[in-house]
Amino acid sequence: MRFASPEEAAAALARERYLADRGLATAVFLAARLEQPLLLEGEAGVGKTEVAKALAAATGARLIRLQCHEGIDVHHALYDWDYPRQLLAVRAGHTEHELFSREYLIRRPLLEALEHDGPVVLLIDEVDRADDEFEAFLLELLSDFQVTIPEIGTVGAKGRPLVVLTSNRTRELHDALKRRCLYHWIDYPDREREAEIVRARLPGVPEEIADKVCRAVQRLRAEELYKPPGVGETIAWAQALLALGEAGDLDSTLGAALKVREDIDRVRSQGVLADV
Repeated sequence: MRFASPEEAAAALARERYLADRGLATAVFLAARLEQPLLLEGEAGVGKTEVAKALAAATGARLIRLQCHEGIDVHHALYDWDYPRQLLAVRAGHTEHELFSREYLIRRPLLEALEHDGPVVLLIDEVDRADDEFEAFLLELLSDFQVTIPEIGTVGAKGRPLVVLTSNRTRELHDALKRRCLYHWIDYPDREREAEIVRARLPGVPEEIADKVCRAVQRLRAEELYKPPGVGETIAWAQALLALGEAGDLDSTLGAALKVREDIDRVRSQGVLADV
């Protein structure tokens, strides 16, 4: 899974309607060329997860996603045993060796990525939600791309997957993990760039709607809100106005962009969008 240049990487992503700037395209190119994991950080909603989705679609690779959460462990991420079937096997008189064989192994996303026969984009999403112990496990996995299952032995990757990790920076990741990765910060796009994204995701959207929504979103992000709108909300807001046609206006569709009641009340009471 390689690109000849950052420009080729950008063009491949653009065909999947993901518009990457020079910095991100270079990071994707290097991750593929050097076979290094790519760590993407940024505010929620700037399009970190979409990079992996577009990359898999552009290269014909299988996308395997591990959604991190508080308390995630090896049994959620790597493998587990099919205990109900094992219990039935015990009643049928199977031996312990038979019970802990491939037949009863449940492959979770990380093992699936290691053993998949073909190109893989492995998305480890919101890694900052996991705890230190799981982060240490990931560090070991990303170092060798192999794991040991005590009952079976060592399992190595058939082909090195392209790994994309995302973080909303709810906590700082350890330096050891960062050193294993290429790093790129994705910021909110400026108004012109965001309008291009809206037009790419919503072909045929009227210029007036794309411009109005992007101006409104830029205004909202300048306010001290609990949850500023991400790019996904910008697209959803434009879709809402499209669906309503002439009856649509920014105020009545504000819930497409803001998801916290206090934010909506503040924007309305202070007339933040009155002149947009």
